[in-house]
Amino acid sequence: MPTPIEIACPRCGAVNRVPAHRLADAPACGRCHQPLFDGHPATLTDASYATLVEHTRIPLILDCWAPWCGPCRQFAPVFEQAARQFEPHLRFARLDTEANPVSASRLGIRSIPTLIAFGGGREIARVSGALSLPQFTAWLRQHGLVAGA
Repeated sequence: MPTPIEIACPRCGAVNRVPAHRLADAPACGRCHQPLFDGHPATLTDASYATLVEHTRIPLILDCWAPWCGPCRQFAPVFEQAARQFEPHLRFARLDTEANPVSASRLGIRSIPTLIAFGGGREIARVSGALSLPQFTAWLRQHGLVAGA
């Protein structure tokens, strides 16, 4: 029997174990009963950072942004569209660096927007700057996070 994949609930933080073949079946959290994936990026905070990043065993793509940042606002719809397109095989999350300085410092954020890909709780790739959807998809492909040529 295949080992279930750990997925932290973006709402309550409960760590769920979901069989890989059931990811596309709209799994719900065992604690709060909310969908584990809803086609929108999760909101990461200083309080939820460790749980969501360290207990999500599918690749997690983090958008580090700030409300005053024009390029961040420009990239936000692209990130939303990617969440709709690639969940549940990837988890998308956003971190407001102004409201969550501890996590921003921990990640060494020097410019925004900064995108960080995590695999198994560890950083595997990083890029700064607003990307178009084709550029973002190419970056995901480059790091083996989505299939395609």
